[in-house]
Amino acid sequence: MYAIVEIAGQQFKIEKDQKVYVHRLKAEEGSTVTFDRVMLVDNDGKINVGVPTIDGAEVSATVLNHLKGDKVLVFKKKKRKGYQKMNGHRQYMTSIHIQDIKF
Repeated sequence: MYAIVEIAGQQFKIEKDQKVYVHRLKAEEGSTVTFDRVMLVDNDGKINVGVPTIDGAEVSATVLNHLKGDKVLVFKKKKRKGYQKMNGHRQYMTSIHIQDIKF
């Protein structure tokens, strides 16, 4: 059984007992969060597709911890002009553990 859920503006294919890294959520570590924007649910071959979401479906997850992702380097250069610039950042992320999928 899997579901496609919108979490923090992005869509994820999730299954029960899966660990997922998402954009930073405003929730405490160890707390339970629910996501009600479920786009699709596949239950052993029976597929339910929402228009755009499935009414009454929700996914519950536990927030494991908040962390930073890997460093992303941004390099800009213009050839023959002597211009080059290096910049980088680390994205704030949240690690969640999927507990249950209800529909």
